[in-house]
Amino acid sequence: MRFQMRHLPLLALPLLLSAQPSLAAEPAAIVEDVSGAVAGIAAFDYLDAGQSITLPPGATLVLGYLKSCNRETIKGGKVRIGAEASSVTGGSLSRETLKCGGNLNLTTAQAGKSGAMVFRGGPGSGKSRPGEPEASLTVNSTMPVFSVHTSGMELVLERLDKPSTPRGFTVTGPVVDLAKEGVELFQGGLYRAKLGDHSVIFRVAMDATSGAGPLLTRLIRL
Repeated sequence: MRFQMRHLPLLALPLLLSAQPSLAAEPAAIVEDVSGAVAGIAAFDYLDAGQSITLPPGATLVLGYLKSCNRETIKGGKVRIGAEASSVTGGSLSRETLKCGGNLNLTTAQAGKSGAMVFRGGPGSGKSRPGEPEASLTVNSTMPVFSVHTSGMELVLERLDKPSTPRGFTVTGPVVDLAKEGVELFQGGLYRAKLGDHSVIFRVAMDATSGAGPLLTRLIRL
């Protein structure tokens, strides 16, 4: 009896640990573009660190890394996704680091809290005035791309720092691209994007660029 009582906590420990819910890792990169016969990979797919992709000759893959803001163009070879950059065997890789404002690694759970996070300001990013909600991210484009989790719903976009009429966009795919919609936001403007139960408050940088630039400079995850 003494043996059983003394070792009961140790015997129960694996059961307790196995009962804890596992936390899903956040993706490392997003596919901006893909060309050629690449099986199982499409534009706007999210990729996990450790994932491997084989590119046949002539195939090209453009990736954006959410944490490091690295944008990579890879041609052919075997690609291994890292936490902040790819490694490539048997192909070519070119890489540039973009200004993406810290908006890319906002998790779905954080986005659902709307303005709960402190605005990650920077040079030319604009500031919240008294009485305005805090933005949880900044975007360096006046034509953001909203990465959405479901189709068949309406994305509602509302300006918060000035009176305005909310605009709705029907979600028909993995993203809502304001450049393709022909909609341009105001530099320095404070906005809320809402899709079902998910929402995020963001600010457009004062020096934000216009047009359909690289995905990393325009991406907002919902």
